[in-house]
Amino acid sequence: MFFGTLTQVPTDLDQVLDPAMVARLERLDVASRKTFAGKLQGERRSKRRGRSVEFDDYRAYTPGDDLRFVDWNVLARLDRFFIKLFQDEQDLALHVILDVSPSMNAGAGDGNKLLFGARLAASLGALGLINNNRVMVSLVGDTRLGLRRLEPLRGRRNLPRFGRFILDEAFAGIGSTPAGRAGPVIAGDLAAGMRLLAADAARSGSGVTVIISDLLLPPMTPEPGCLAALRPMAATAGNAGHDVYVLQTLSPEEIDPAGEAQRDPQIRRMLSGDMRLSDSETGRGVEVTITPELLREASGRSSRFVRSVGRGCSAMGLVHELVPSTTDIAVLLIETLRSRGMLR
Repeated sequence: MFFGTLTQVPTDLDQVLDPAMVARLERLDVASRKTFAGKLQGERRSKRRGRSVEFDDYRAYTPGDDLRFVDWNVLARLDRFFIKLFQDEQDLALHVILDVSPSMNAGAGDGNKLLFGARLAASLGALGLINNNRVMVSLVGDTRLGLRRLEPLRGRRNLPRFGRFILDEAFAGIGSTPAGRAGPVIAGDLAAGMRLLAADAARSGSGVTVIISDLLLPPMTPEPGCLAALRPMAATAGNAGHDVYVLQTLSPEEIDPAGEAQRDPQIRRMLSGDMRLSDSETGRGVEVTITPELLREASGRSSRFVRSVGRGCSAMGLVHELVPSTTDIAVLLIETLRSRGMLR
């Protein structure tokens, strides 16, 4: 529901990393739209031609080429020198960034944005580990706990460790004030976290970065504040050869409150009459009278906000996808993200 929050924090690894989902991920791998030159030789066939064992193509010999790669059989048949080219097996880094700011804890049950984001982050990490990619995860947006990161991992054996980090850290800010951090929750500093992570990405080499966030960072107009937060990562993508995917996660009630009120009588009863609405990031409240006209205006503003974010991301070279928090993660991975070129 629109004002719902997570009432029961997951405590079991299977609640964020479903074994059945892991089995379905066996058929997928992270894809790159750009040419990557990774830190290590890996199990990824890059678009770069190199010196691995798998033959790719020929090209004409030019002075200075290594004679070890001349195809002598072709020379004998055609009396011309050709160099054999091979596929270069390159390492690929997958960096999953999960927004854990207070606004993400919205939506009841499995439609909670934070729970959905944690499950999606865990699934993406599992996919990368299964395929022996270098996988990192960072949690941003909660100023009480700060930026939290898990060192790069590789290999299926690290699935439990990756999932446990998500389970232990993604929900750490719910229902308690960390020791030494007394006081009210203040706005989650997504922008500061993104600046730090962009600097790290520039040093770590090329890869695929996936940002999971509701992007509800003021101001909303005329230009959404989230675009300023994303610019450092966009600059890194351009300079270091990163693919960056922005998965904007909103609850159905945030996307279309008027439509949800029409479809669900319970939501319709909740979203009517005099109410006090509180900002989950700052705690500030406002008294409002909710009417059908106000809900339609809210739906329109939400639509304009999402379109503006999409246009801004596209202009920066980032791939933007709106992902309702009720989306089936298997369908998102197997169909939607494959069609967007992120997975293969």
